[in-house]
Amino acid sequence: MDFKNRDIISINDFSKEELLHILKVVRQLEQKPKSSLLNGKILAALFFEPSTRTRLSFTSAMEQLSGKVIGFSNANTTSIQKGESLWDTIKMAEQYSDAIVIRHPLEGSARLAAEAASIPVINGGDGSNQHPTQTMLDLYTIQKTKGKLDGLHIGFVGDLKYGRTVHSLVIALAHFNPTFYFIAPDDLQIPESYLDELFQKRVKYHKTSDLGRFSRELDVLYVTRIQKERFPDPLEYEKFKGIYRVDEAFLQGVKKELKIMHPLPRIDEIDKSVDSTSHAAYFGQAANGIPVRKALLALVLGKIK
Repeated sequence: MDFKNRDIISINDFSKEELLHILKVVRQLEQKPKSSLLNGKILAALFFEPSTRTRLSFTSAMEQLSGKVIGFSNANTTSIQKGESLWDTIKMAEQYSDAIVIRHPLEGSARLAAEAASIPVINGGDGSNQHPTQTMLDLYTIQKTKGKLDGLHIGFVGDLKYGRTVHSLVIALAHFNPTFYFIAPDDLQIPESYLDELFQKRVKYHKTSDLGRFSRELDVLYVTRIQKERFPDPLEYEKFKGIYRVDEAFLQGVKKELKIMHPLPRIDEIDKSVDSTSHAAYFGQAANGIPVRKALLALVLGKIK
């Protein structure tokens, strides 16, 4: 299976077999690190939108494999402010690098970047659309903490309408015979297009606004923050902020083996008292971003097959 020069834009572009192959490469790199694997390679990190974990973990992954990183974390310091188009910014960046990772607030921007570039482009998040590398580290976290991916009962709570991490993960997990529980108020529920896709794939799912309703069924609970920056109306955000809270009281009614995940950053949706429990998987989840992004960079740059 050859990933050399492949773009990573949408989780829809990957088969079950390809996802499992990526996870296999992640495990191999974790067990046997290859510190000089990307020596002489340069990654352009183009972040038009704020990021902590994605940007830093790509930088750490590249540098731990002896590669280098150029780019920006604030578009206000670039020629975009002079009117340069995204297309031209990408054409410029490819002259200086071997691969590009881009985060941008507009849906479809990563696909446009891939069309412009002749080098591999990795989507670090495009609006509320997709975040495929987050999905791959989420899959790896579930596989590590649960010992499998198949047949799990997985809940998603919070902003399921705008949450790109949820959208991508639902698509990926649909390969593995899950049962989904979508926990959100009606105005923030998962878009119907995803439910239609699950129906076509005969994936079982339940919808509710009650966090406690299916708590005893869950193997994994994926918590998301209410994303203020995605709401077109600030008053709408005020209506929903703080609506769900995972705390010690909630944990009284769950399976002993339940794992709680969160793409971070969190605001107040997971109480800090949960951090010290065996249920908390979110900091390990963030740490998994480094081996996963090492594997992806090595694959698209042709250093591993």
